[in-house]
Amino acid sequence: MAAFAVAGAAQPFTAGSAPAAQPAQALRAASLRGSPAPAAEASPWLLATAAAGAAAVGAAAAAAPRRRARAAPLAGASRARVTPVASQGQQRTLRGARVVVCAGAKLPEGRKLRVAVIGGGPGGASCAVKLAEGGVETYLIERKLDNCKPCGGAIPLCMVEEFNLPPQLVDRRVRKMTMISPSNREVQIGQTLKDDEYIGMVRREVLDKHLRDTAAEKGATVINGLFMGMDMPQSDGDPYVLSYNDLGDQTGAARKGVKKTLEVDVVIGADGANSRVAKEIEAGDYEYAIAFQERMTIDEKKMEYYKERAEMYVGEDVSPDFYAWVFPKYDHVAVGTGTVIDKKGIQKYQQGIRDRAAPRIEGGEIIRVEAHPIPEHPRPWRTKGRCTLIGDAAGYVTKCSGEGIYFAGKSGFMCAEEVVRASENGTRMIDENDLKVYIRKFDEQYGPTYIVLDALQKVFYTSDAARESFVELCEEEYVQKVTFDSYLYKTVQGNDPMGDLKLGWKTLTSLWNYNKNPPPPMKKLEVA
Repeated sequence: MAAFAVAGAAQPFTAGSAPAAQPAQALRAASLRGSPAPAAEASPWLLATAAAGAAAVGAAAAAAPRRRARAAPLAGASRARVTPVASQGQQRTLRGARVVVCAGAKLPEGRKLRVAVIGGGPGGASCAVKLAEGGVETYLIERKLDNCKPCGGAIPLCMVEEFNLPPQLVDRRVRKMTMISPSNREVQIGQTLKDDEYIGMVRREVLDKHLRDTAAEKGATVINGLFMGMDMPQSDGDPYVLSYNDLGDQTGAARKGVKKTLEVDVVIGADGANSRVAKEIEAGDYEYAIAFQERMTIDEKKMEYYKERAEMYVGEDVSPDFYAWVFPKYDHVAVGTGTVIDKKGIQKYQQGIRDRAAPRIEGGEIIRVEAHPIPEHPRPWRTKGRCTLIGDAAGYVTKCSGEGIYFAGKSGFMCAEEVVRASENGTRMIDENDLKVYIRKFDEQYGPTYIVLDALQKVFYTSDAARESFVELCEEEYVQKVTFDSYLYKTVQGNDPMGDLKLGWKTLTSLWNYNKNPPPPMKKLEVA
């Protein structure tokens, strides 16, 4: 086994350098049934595992850009044979002609392509923004406009610029990260960050509302409603007929909606792990994790400690297959954990993180309790007809790091861009193959990330001995630098072969030592 830096594996590949495997199949193969899953959007220090394990996978992923293999065909579509134009002097034949794919039928004058986005989280709202900007008639249906998903809420620095997020939307700019092993060994990471670099911490209720409001400003119709189902088109060009309960201005649990229908040409499911859209198109089931989180107010002195700091805990007591966290928010901290292999034991693991972090959150008052399913791998199918999935509905949460916010938003952007392009700014009808272009591009760009992080989670989240090794490896400056560069900017970073070699040897040595010797006893954490 040879370790590799995150630059070669745990960050997205650019579309032009992706390996030429069938993307959808590669993603599915990376997520074996019953494998561990992420519990919440996590900060990048978890990606440090990518610099410390999964040898064969890492080597293959790092080498992929150099292979420059042929692009894969669209998932579920046949490959069009394109041959070079005959050189001067050669006889031109039909066989040598290029294949040109034309846009769909022109829509009637004054009628725009109608798209319904079901779900108003980062994925759905971002998708609606791009669709409305592109001239598409856009409907965004969200069942609970004050909904708040339980997640860590960490976003990479590049997302602030890419999504044009106002600076005040970021509650905390985290520059100090503490990794805490099963024995409570603490490793401080983040010293490689520049002065203007940080991990953003946001509240989902604030972020999601901003994106939905932006979609409305761009021209999307935002509906406070519960999607109930849809009637499929009976022939090409026929609309989808959506049924939903329009809740109007109502809030709270006792809401009673008015049953309504809506005819649209395209449906985009962004309605989370329990997606009704996915069920309607028979996208298939997937394993999921349970994320559990408590928001707590703590005294000013303790809150000052978490001003620019986040903590991540690993150990059998806090999660048998993932991690627990203490993340800073606007005026409180979020304390949570998650698991896929022991969902019924989630309360036990939540008590475990309370106990472990007690010296630093003692006396805290719980102001909100949240639980939610989190997908652990992409669905078997993500497109059918003129309907497709994005975000959690598609299963775009990474293993090991548990990152989901950025990839949800990015999938929404990419999907909307293809709809706008294929429809020529909403003036033409699109079809299934147009939507599959988005799937192909997403898989080519981010597929290696999902595959590698799945392998790394299996290496380091299997025993307390492996977790101790994981935390130790995070002390390496090389691990931290490549990890943060890759996470913050979602770009490919160049590998240092000598650095990779040294890290590979240290990884093997560390795993050997911790598995050979008894685990160190747990010590008590110092008071914040």
